[in-house]
Amino acid sequence: MRVIFAGKRIELTTGYRIDVAKWDSAKERVKNGSTNKLDQSASEINSDLLRYYTEMQEVFKEFEVQNKIPTIDEVKEAFNARLNPIVEEDKLEKTTVSFKEAFNEFVKECGKQNNWTNSTYEKFSAVKNHLKSFKSDVTFEYLDENGLNNYVDFLRTSKDMRNSTIGKQLGFLKWFLRWSFKKGYNSNSAYDTFKPKLKNTSKKVIFLTWDELTKFREFQIPEQKQYLERVRDVFLFCCFTGLRYSDVFNLRRSDIKEDHIEVTTVKTADSLIIELNNHSKAILEKYKNIAFQEQKVLPVISNQRMNTYLKELAELAEINEPVRETYYKGNERIDVVTPKYALLSTHAARRTFICNALSLGIPANVVMKWTGHSDYKAMKPYIDIADNIKANAMSKFNQL
Repeated sequence: MRVIFAGKRIELTTGYRIDVAKWDSAKERVKNGSTNKLDQSASEINSDLLRYYTEMQEVFKEFEVQNKIPTIDEVKEAFNARLNPIVEEDKLEKTTVSFKEAFNEFVKECGKQNNWTNSTYEKFSAVKNHLKSFKSDVTFEYLDENGLNNYVDFLRTSKDMRNSTIGKQLGFLKWFLRWSFKKGYNSNSAYDTFKPKLKNTSKKVIFLTWDELTKFREFQIPEQKQYLERVRDVFLFCCFTGLRYSDVFNLRRSDIKEDHIEVTTVKTADSLIIELNNHSKAILEKYKNIAFQEQKVLPVISNQRMNTYLKELAELAEINEPVRETYYKGNERIDVVTPKYALLSTHAARRTFICNALSLGIPANVVMKWTGHSDYKAMKPYIDIADNIKANAMSKFNQL
């Protein structure tokens, strides 16, 4: 927050971060419906920004009454004095709230504010169960650096978790501890500086190359397994549009235009316009006269069943390139080789779209407009893959 007065400038940190694409520079507020990477909602962030703005206005009114032009330090001191009493009062009132009560309130409040999906509620239910198994009477005070180290060790040994999974669990726990500290329930800030060394490797991007996609698409499904045809069509539609499972599941006939589709994504609430190509148009044409419930466009079944059928179909189509995955448990490196069909899921379709689009030479910024990615950091793994595909393609000249 920047304050300019009498030729002086003060910059204060609000404690929030948001992607540039989600910021309305004219209104100086987060765009409605947006969330940041901590799943803090636009309404939550904007509410605090308005409060800070109002408090700062009051600070200058007080100095105006005194007919005084304050120094930078005096403004900062007066501003902090207006904010801190609120926090201190909250702490006095809420010191009796237990860890368990605070966690339940956190789930209820953040779930409502951020419109959590069922899967997010399930994740935090798992966090709660892990903490209960670790120490049934766990307290905020216990989770100092030593207590947090004990928790990491518990997840590694008792729960047999990979380092990457432990990192996610710690991220969820820190979110709760940060919230409880802000509420005044927790005075232990050890979580803020706790950063254990968890050896890790980047996650393998599972996608179908253009050759594999062609093989998968042209495979003759056996007569007795015709139930796999609709699963393939939905998967291929995602391969040619970049849609997530949740968005193709919610796709309605009103979203289909002559040469594009218009969707508001379930995960990020982004409004996207995705042009249709011959492949995606052919799939829509195939089902245009079939009536599905709730005016849905395609015969999308549950994600779990679809993942099971995808693996079955990919195995029949011999999508069996060996894929080596490397992960760590503590300092132990573990290598696992698995045929690609066993790793296939609905989300592989979105990755297939991105990787093939980039390898065809479509600029990353254009692909990002279709997929809704807001920064290049999320696209980097795909760009690296596309570069490798191009490098391998160049070697074909050596065969001439």
